Amino acid sequence: MVAGTPSNAIFAALKSASMQFYNLLIRYRLWIGCVILIGAVVLNLTGTGFWPSFPLYFIAVIAIFTHFFIGPLRLIQEPMEKGEVDKVEKILNSVWFPNLLYTPIRSTYYTIKGNLAMMQQDFDAAEKHLKKSSSLGAPMPEAEGANKLQLGMMAMQKGDIKQAEGYIRAAIRAGIPDKESEAVAYLSMCQIFMNKADRNSLRAAKD
Repeated sequence: MVAGTPSNAIFAALKSASMQFYNLLIRYRLWIGCVILIGAVVLNLTGTGFWPSFPLYFIAVIAIFTHFFIGPLRLIQEPMEKGEVDKVEKILNSVWFPNLLYTPIRSTYYTIKGNLAMMQQDFDAAEKHLKKSSSLGAPMPEAEGANKLQLGMMAMQKGDIKQAEGYIRAAIRAGIPDKESEAVAYLSMCQIFMNKADRNSLRAAKD
């Protein structure tokens, strides 16, 4: 066990260094791609020719394409785990063209935007972002269930019981990732049924 400890420490250090390098690459790949592209054009125009410059063109196109197609959401994990909301917002704001993101990544992007808006008590923005995420389809059924549940809870806050019931039913069908949220969903459905029963009782009393 003791003999294996140094090698484990070295492996952990190498893994950490590689992840830091990867994160830097994600953060700056657009600018790296632009610099490489300029270098390729300069080489091409100074008589080197297209084919010797082709590897640089290829690397530049891949870097620029992945910046817009995949985006920087990989960088969000660490600040989210640490509760650094400002850093999360900064990373999200660095996405210039959300519509160019790969669909599952775009769905995740709008989910995170919706959650941040809810934290800031901006329920209109939260609803707008979560509806966008829901319309795109979540990468996992559980994530879709969580989205629907949040939309249902916001509809209840607005007093739109019919829409709330629809969203919460859809959340339960899709599956909810944790037991606490699942319990909230079923309690909300009970509350909706109780409200319906109260309204029916009032109607019967009026009749």
